[in-house]
Amino acid sequence: MTQPNAPSLSETLPVWAKIGVLSFGGPAAQIAMMHREIVEGKKWLTEAQFLNALSFCMLLPGPEAMQLATYAGWRINGTLGGLLAGLLFVIPGAFVILALATIYASFSTVPLIAALFLGIKATVVIIVIEALLRVSKKALKRTDHWVIAGLAFAGIFLLTIPYPLIILAAAIYGSLFNGKITADTASIIRQPFSSTLKTIALWLVIWWAPILALDAFTQTSILTEIAYFFSRLAVVTFGGAYAVLAYMGQDVVTLKGWLTAGQMMDGLGLAETTPGPLILVTEFVGFLAGYAIGGWWLGLFAAIVTLWVTFTPCFLWIFAGAPYIDWVATQPRLRGALNAITAAVVGVILNLSVWFALHVFFDRVTATETGILTLWIPQWSSLNLTVVTLAILCAYLLLKRHWNVLWVLLIAALLSLGATTILTSI
Repeated sequence: MTQPNAPSLSETLPVWAKIGVLSFGGPAAQIAMMHREIVEGKKWLTEAQFLNALSFCMLLPGPEAMQLATYAGWRINGTLGGLLAGLLFVIPGAFVILALATIYASFSTVPLIAALFLGIKATVVIIVIEALLRVSKKALKRTDHWVIAGLAFAGIFLLTIPYPLIILAAAIYGSLFNGKITADTASIIRQPFSSTLKTIALWLVIWWAPILALDAFTQTSILTEIAYFFSRLAVVTFGGAYAVLAYMGQDVVTLKGWLTAGQMMDGLGLAETTPGPLILVTEFVGFLAGYAIGGWWLGLFAAIVTLWVTFTPCFLWIFAGAPYIDWVATQPRLRGALNAITAAVVGVILNLSVWFALHVFFDRVTATETGILTLWIPQWSSLNLTVVTLAILCAYLLLKRHWNVLWVLLIAALLSLGATTILTSI
């Protein structure tokens, strides 16, 4: 499907490249930039088309901004246009993350680098809290949504209930108790279901054939482990990059042992400073997991595998679902499920905020099991006052003064370096 009188591919590619290179600031800023370019500026999509697509992408697992770019490219120039728009949104940031991950893996143990990243960790705690506040304002509009958020937090933080089960329960509740959501069925479109099945089959083959080949022909178990882990992540992580971190963070640290909690924080800090979707932090995780076992080349292949299984499913969701987007926007049960999922994500991000803060502010945190509960107990003597002070400053600059996150990251890193230098010289 393409728009009537649509621009040619040669006209749209520079715009997608521009968006990919300049897409700093997380999904909100990226979506605003796309709206400015393709709705207000070029008028390639109408306001209704853009908003319907955004609502649909928020219903999907994975990065909504990248999926929105893919849909816009599909709507304007067909499947090839969608493929190129999605790739151009991801590739610039992926190259930057690879370069930064290489530098980090090689030099993170140097005191100078460690001191810089201490400030980045302090900033990331506030970035996640800011995301929590932003999402909660939009998501918690009803009493039952507050209850869902609280139960989701308790479920994942205290009971370690798997994230997919929390999302499934929220979706079922939301579809059954969706409140007063009106629907206009006039815009329902007709699409041969056989065509949709062919699209699904094609992209399932594209997604899984390399994974099965890895499983069959490689003796490097870390690559297949990464492929299966991040494929599962791609299916269940509703709510964007911070929800991904909430599901991924504790698993890769406590269960897989691929990274430390500090390295996870550093990865998010790096992803915040680069263009492209924040979910590129998964590439950082994959690279470090491979690098720790087999050096740079295995890290590179692990990063490629991670990118493949993180973003290929996004093309499946969009190309299979794009013809139905205008219809989905009219369905009360789907809207209700989305609202409940978003409320649950608030609880999940709260879990991420608390878990990150504990591991950043305290040098030693112990997981203690008490019956069915798992409690994270910090050792108060290990409180790092330097990081706490930096976090308070970052909170003021980000939440009160609304400074650009890149400047706050830079200031916090430099102040951390100065404070560490002074303390070590005393």
